[in-house]
Amino acid sequence: MMSTELKNYQTSVLNAFLNKEGKLKNIPSQKKKKLVVLEHLVRQLEDGKTYSEPHLNEFIKNYHEDFCTIRREFIVNGYMDRESGTYTKRPEALWSKWQELK
Repeated sequence: MMSTELKNYQTSVLNAFLNKEGKLKNIPSQKKKKLVVLEHLVRQLEDGKTYSEPHLNEFIKNYHEDFCTIRREFIVNGYMDRESGTYTKRPEALWSKWQELK
């Protein structure tokens, strides 16, 4: 369960970086804010589903045109696994935790 303080932080970051349509205005440079945004995006993907690279690119393009960077960030920060050109959302326990960053 997330504390009210963390929930408020998450909401303020998403409000700052997403427009009314839910598209990403820009990718946050600060690690903690970036992880909040990445977590929000990856939650839109189905658990246990395998995505081809083109399919994942199209998903990301719904939010931001720089799909290469965001796809790489999904992998680097433990949100997804890549194997033989396919991508799978990892269990939430393995994700980078923005809540633990200062």
